[in-house]
Amino acid sequence: MEYPIFNSIINTVDTNLEKRGISTKMFKTWENNKINATGLELEINLSDISSFIRMLSINFDWDSFRETALAKKLDGLDSHPFLTMDKLKNTNVSPTIDVEMSWFFNEETCQPIKPDRNGNYRVENASRWMESVSKDVNELLAKDDIITRWHVEIEGDQNGKYLSTINLISYFQYQIDTPKNLPEVNQLVSRRLQELLFKANKVITISDKILSKTVAA
Repeated sequence: MEYPIFNSIINTVDTNLEKRGISTKMFKTWENNKINATGLELEINLSDISSFIRMLSINFDWDSFRETALAKKLDGLDSHPFLTMDKLKNTNVSPTIDVEMSWFFNEETCQPIKPDRNGNYRVENASRWMESVSKDVNELLAKDDIITRWHVEIEGDQNGKYLSTINLISYFQYQIDTPKNLPEVNQLVSRRLQELLFKANKVITISDKILSKTVAA
């Protein structure tokens, strides 16, 4: 299936990242025709920026129903291919874009092994700093109608249990129902991407500050 609007959004994201000098270690699109969905996945390496967060990923989810709903609203898109498909043009959905932003923490630097400690101290310490990070991040994102959660996996070794995976994930949803044409859509996407990158950087700063204190303790 062809997604002219979403392809324009992808190009806008790519151009804005390039203008900011942000290089991605992964930038790929996906499409699943069985569920009429498409999306963009990108990953940004943070190893040179943070001692505790190794990567940021941002995923944009879209589908043919939202593509069609927005095409019906925008000037100049009368020839959009989806508008010829009754099953799509007759649907009534809100043109929103879903964004998942994930911070991947460095499991080793966040949970250093301390020879003078015994038991599951790494998991216990991680629980404390994760709680502090959650508190500050929730305050930062208080005005956003979003969900933020931790994804962790636990394993064990000769030094006790530890977290083998530590990801902080936030789910955003943005309405795209105010633009009147495709250039205005791209302008809105540029603003939202700027906001996302600002918030992503603030989360990195918050996490680094908290971890610098708690890991050294």
